Amino acid sequence: MNKKDVKKFKAMLEESKRQLLVQAKKTLTEESSFDTDDLPDEIDLASSEYSQSMIFRLRDREKFLLAKIDSALARIENGTFGICEKCEEEISAKRLEARPVTTLCIRCKEEQEQKEKSFG
Repeated sequence: MNKKDVKKFKAMLEESKRQLLVQAKKTLTEESSFDTDDLPDEIDLASSEYSQSMIFRLRDREKFLLAKIDSALARIENGTFGICEKCEEEISAKRLEARPVTTLCIRCKEEQEQKEKSFG
């Protein structure tokens, strides 16, 4: 992979990370608290608690994605970005554009999914 492509993927990853962090701050300041006195009945309270639970579940997924982004950025720094962890072949640029945090080439990912499907 050439330096121009690596630079492009690094910028993509850093922008994704920035957006996730902005959303996390928004959650902490706006969506994480509600006043039960503002909710007139138990149904409104239950609905609000359910919505808040969903927001935190989404944020938990985003935390996992943030760790993957940090890992991809570390691979860029150590020169292993775009190399499949399993077969050590180069991961196609199309795959990296679709999923820049990936660690497996499409063939190895399909093999992994087949194994998962057979076990579960």
